[in-house]
Amino acid sequence: MQLLRRGDTGQTVAQLRVLLAAQGLLSPPSRPSKPGSDTAVDVFDISVEHAVRAFQQRRGLISDGIVGRATYQALCDARLGFGCRLLSYLIPGPMRGDDVCTLQERLLELGYDAYRADGIFGPQTETALRSFQRDYGLLVDGVCGPATLRALRQLQPKVRGGRPVLLREQERARQAGPALRGKRIIIDPCHGGSEHGIVVGSAIEADLMWDLGQRLAGRMAATGMETLLSHRRDTSPTEAERAAFANTAGADLVLSLHTDGHPTALAHGLATFHFGTSNGTSSTLGEALAEFIQRELTARTGMLDCGTHPKTWELLRMTRMPAVRMELGYLTNPEDRRKLLDPAFRDVVAEGIVVAVKRMYLLGENDQPTGTFTFADLLRGELARAE
Repeated sequence: MQLLRRGDTGQTVAQLRVLLAAQGLLSPPSRPSKPGSDTAVDVFDISVEHAVRAFQQRRGLISDGIVGRATYQALCDARLGFGCRLLSYLIPGPMRGDDVCTLQERLLELGYDAYRADGIFGPQTETALRSFQRDYGLLVDGVCGPATLRALRQLQPKVRGGRPVLLREQERARQAGPALRGKRIIIDPCHGGSEHGIVVGSAIEADLMWDLGQRLAGRMAATGMETLLSHRRDTSPTEAERAAFANTAGADLVLSLHTDGHPTALAHGLATFHFGTSNGTSSTLGEALAEFIQRELTARTGMLDCGTHPKTWELLRMTRMPAVRMELGYLTNPEDRRKLLDPAFRDVVAEGIVVAVKRMYLLGENDQPTGTFTFADLLRGELARAE
């Protein structure tokens, strides 16, 4: 869809104002005094930008005040209250919205494995719903209709809170074992094709991250891991398409590589992102991996630690396996740019990421202090385990 930003006018802006008003972030729009005139009804002014930023921050999106496809979709999802429609698994296009998220949260609270509350009604949500219906003597049709909705509202879990997803994801990691051999990893260099991302002089985000992806893939292959790139160099699929590729491939992890940019050259440092919502729902293994990556890379590179953060970006939310996105410095900062242009520095980053992945699968056993676990140590350990 066309991006909407401050200064835009038209019917689409009027619809945007209605959606923001429904979230309590904007006063309901008034009607124009004259037909066809631009008034508060269809003008993207400063108040709309502030409302958009507030909504984006609430939903874990990039808070830039610009309405793109992700922000508009999130606004559409947010207007759907639990019980306002029948919910079921539709193969051509899965249902999505806040009502689906509420259903998933209720099923998780009652002990049914809907994976995580990502707001997308997929096959695992349907399986969990059918199990609930079977256990409570309801029609087992996988549809959240009036009877199922009534049962879900009447039943109250004895204990609330906690993180049931945490235990399930930890158990999956335990069953996968600490060895890296056989793990399937999706490496996702940002942009591609005609989309270059951040460009500052000779520093091009897409080219640098493609090179880093190749270095990372080589090191992972040396440990016995199977690596797949999310796209060809001459293509730039959407985040949803990248997530679909990872799901189809049956990957164990997704690692998305990016750099950042800022109007001021003072902004610098690296940050790592994982799936998480404002209500505390998160991918716990994704969160753990983000922490490991952040600690390893800041220790090895000396870059400013900008922390780990939960986000609802499509690649993080729509993947059925832990996924993290790394923002590896600012190309608009001279020192970060100098480091990223150095091939030896990109080798250090690749090694740090591989070690962080190993730490996640160790689950705290036989680990070593941050920044001291070398790639050679890792290779020796994997060789010994294979023997």
